[in-house]
Amino acid sequence: QDYYGKELQKLEDLKTNACVTSSRPLLKVVRDALERVHEEVVARYYGCGLVIPECLASCRILDLGSGSGRDCYLLSQLVGEQGHVTGIDMTEGQVEVAKKHITYHMDKFGYQKPNVEFLQGYMEKLGDVGLADESYDIVISNCVINLAPDKRAVLREAYRVLKPGGEMYFSDVYASQHLSEAVRKHSVLWGECLAGALYWRDLYSIAEEVGFSPPCLVTASPITISNKELESIIDNCRFVSATFRLFKVPESSRAGPGQVIYNGGIVGHERELVFDANFTFKEGEVVDVDAEMAAILRSSRFAEEFLIRAGGTNTAAPQGCC
Repeated sequence: QDYYGKELQKLEDLKTNACVTSSRPLLKVVRDALERVHEEVVARYYGCGLVIPECLASCRILDLGSGSGRDCYLLSQLVGEQGHVTGIDMTEGQVEVAKKHITYHMDKFGYQKPNVEFLQGYMEKLGDVGLADESYDIVISNCVINLAPDKRAVLREAYRVLKPGGEMYFSDVYASQHLSEAVRKHSVLWGECLAGALYWRDLYSIAEEVGFSPPCLVTASPITISNKELESIIDNCRFVSATFRLFKVPESSRAGPGQVIYNGGIVGHERELVFDANFTFKEGEVVDVDAEMAAILRSSRFAEEFLIRAGGTNTAAPQGCC
């Protein structure tokens, strides 16, 4: 709270690139939406690139660690007036900045009533701010789960508030090994998103324990540290900024492998949908998928975007981010 509420006043105050790593080129629709976000909101934002999944029209989205609200105001435009975006953050100063500009953005977007709200609270305890079971289509998070000491609680709460077939789409920082006590107790490294980084293999075990499908890696980028003192403390540990997607797949959707055909037409991905590092779907092309991906597509908001049939031989194993 002190680091993000008081010490950091602008992006240049950060000491590593952990919180500014871009994931992939921005779509025009996203660039245009970003230009309509108030300059103070953008200036006080410290996330990893942009965390914007596809197929968002009319969705209900929860942003964990929403900060000054930049991603929420972007998503507000992409879900449309019939959708809804909730941002939750533990830092009072950040939430105040986000709330201050609600009227400005709704006027800018031409909405009759707000489709965004901002709550101050903890992502490990979403029930404390009244967020109900199975109330969101998508949960996003942009480089903040590392700031929570209890990652299981965060994923457990995200799973709880997601509807069946819902998705957690998030970027975060991961370590190549379990971190030493010296790293985990270093206050600046906490603020810079490194001291709380999960050993990347632990994400897979926690996701399975909570009930999510195996993590789908979307993108990963190495993190550079331009501070000699911090470099000496982390020693030979390496860090990456990675985006994963997890799905709450109901048992009723599980079957064998399948063949899928992307119908095309998702805004910004009309001809080709790069789903993750393993699967790219081109309009009209038959793709063999494993049982897990078939279940994900069958149960999620992507179901209407694909023709899905039984069969196929794909047995691709999940790929680690490091």
